[in-house]
Amino acid sequence: MSMVTEQEAVDSPAPEELVGRARAMRGRLRELQAEHAELGTYSPEIHEAFTAAGLYDLLRPKRYGGFEAGLETFFRVAIEISRGDPGVGWSWELGASHAYQFASHFPQQSQDEVFGAAHPFVAPSRAFPQRARVERVDGGYRLTGRWDYNSGCTYSTHFMPVAGIEQPDGSTVLHMFILPRSDYTIIDDWGYGRTIGLHASSSNSIEVEDAFVPEYNVVPFNFKDIEWGSEGTPGFQLHGNPLYLGRTSSIFIAGLTQTQVGAALACMDEYEQLMARGSSFPPRVPRAESPEYQLWYGKVTSLAEASQTLLLAAVREFERLNEDWVNGGPEFTTADDVRIRGQIVQAARLAQEAIEVAFTTAGTTSAGLAGTKLGKYYSDAAMYRTHIGAQHDVLLASLGRVLLGQPLTM
Repeated sequence: MSMVTEQEAVDSPAPEELVGRARAMRGRLRELQAEHAELGTYSPEIHEAFTAAGLYDLLRPKRYGGFEAGLETFFRVAIEISRGDPGVGWSWELGASHAYQFASHFPQQSQDEVFGAAHPFVAPSRAFPQRARVERVDGGYRLTGRWDYNSGCTYSTHFMPVAGIEQPDGSTVLHMFILPRSDYTIIDDWGYGRTIGLHASSSNSIEVEDAFVPEYNVVPFNFKDIEWGSEGTPGFQLHGNPLYLGRTSSIFIAGLTQTQVGAALACMDEYEQLMARGSSFPPRVPRAESPEYQLWYGKVTSLAEASQTLLLAAVREFERLNEDWVNGGPEFTTADDVRIRGQIVQAARLAQEAIEVAFTTAGTTSAGLAGTKLGKYYSDAAMYRTHIGAQHDVLLASLGRVLLGQPLTM
């Protein structure tokens, strides 16, 4: 098991240093966009760079050699990676972020085993099995199934699928499992030519065939609406950090939204470069002197930056509510969580508008031809819009129901 001393914990990198490490990779990520699209994931070079920079360790507990850097720092890093390539940002975030859920909700025996064996720890997760079978056996369960869209799986050390376990009364209760890399197979069904965007997100299908999962590596999947009681989650009890109180509604949507914020900022960067070109319509002047292009550039910039500001402010509010409970305040409720999620939805909408303005006003040569960066970011954004977590009206309707005292459904 990987443990750290108090002095080593004190010497964990400062947030600005971690964000700076991610920012320094932006140029290389943009150079590799085409290669990563063909691979359907990011390259070993980038994986090694992420590992060397400690970017997989941001949410890993200090007890196991991580940084416990906090959610705001994590999402600032994620935005920087997505600003280099939204597909890579999607893949990295959904591989690295599940350290948060695992450290929050699984017991110490599981954490000792898993974190002790994996450095870095990279674990995709999938909540909706297409075909899954769970059999109770002595000491645990045998699991068989197939799960699609397991973003971040290429360099995974573990997999965290959800499947239903039949109860004595005949009902089925969803549980989350964690399996080591030796117990699952990644299917080659993702990448360029198979999707319209986010080619580098490594969102492959995963198959599990009759894997034994010890009982301590299985927990109820009630993360969205769990009631902590007076003691908090297993992770809070183990690590003593409100980070590991582990609510997930806001954080899951933030993980998707950061890719769009990064794409919007990348569009802003690209649009700035295009301002040196001539305008596309009379009078033919440099775009920097055209009132229309000045307006569009101002729109793209303000929308992109506002999306980032709103996302990070919502994450800070999420962290504050956790800390308030630890300091004797009220429990951070499901209603609080989905209210913050609603703010994050608005950040995604601002980012989407920035991408739309940049793409539709830059001109065909700058955005519509194959190989243009604006075309890539627009396609990545379009792919995001097909995700269940990007169905904003569904999420906002769910917020309305919860605020009216009705159960959370989404």
